[in-house]
Amino acid sequence: MAATAAPYGLRPVNLIGGQPYSGSTRLIKIANAYAANIFYGQPVTINSAGVVVAETGTTAVATTGVIGVFVGCTYTDPNLKYKVFKQYWPTGTVATDALAYVVDDPDVVMQAQAGGAIAQTDLGANIALGTSAGDTLSGNATTPLGTSAATTVTLPLRIVGFVDAPDSVIGDAYTDVLVKWNMPNAVFAAPDSNAMNATVTMTYGHSYMTPRGV
Repeated sequence: MAATAAPYGLRPVNLIGGQPYSGSTRLIKIANAYAANIFYGQPVTINSAGVVVAETGTTAVATTGVIGVFVGCTYTDPNLKYKVFKQYWPTGTVATDALAYVVDDPDVVMQAQAGGAIAQTDLGANIALGTSAGDTLSGNATTPLGTSAATTVTLPLRIVGFVDAPDSVIGDAYTDVLVKWNMPNAVFAAPDSNAMNATVTMTYGHSYMTPRGV
């Protein structure tokens, strides 16, 4: 039970439905000198250039959805002149061969700490991500989930379980929960009063579940 706030981002643990989890990742390019830290356990997305960028984390996560969770990177160190493997991406690193390890499976179940107490009745509800943060000494994310659960369709994560035991949520000030990515939410916009030529924008959730593509 967590009596104090000690968030650690998102930690992949298995797959939904009891599927085996092999720990596999996908390598995705990081832009040379990308000017933001990316921490282990932090959500990431892909920008219009096709490279990984840090998801800063808000109630809705991102209007374009996430691609997965960052779990390290590799690049040729500009000072050492040989390839290194890092727990996190240090902001502004000059490396033309930088690659991020990303857990991109939409079915992955992740452990995370909520920013407040989550009740047993919140099982199956949705929850936000707090603002992303991290520790440059350990390289780990320190991002919490939201402080409460809700049925709001734009929230990015679904609570599918609790850590330790079914009764671990009782009296827990900062509940450790198991979550998975939600489906993106469809937002309809009609340009005229007759609802002709309506457009659909897919927002939030996991990018791979967006029919229009990442």
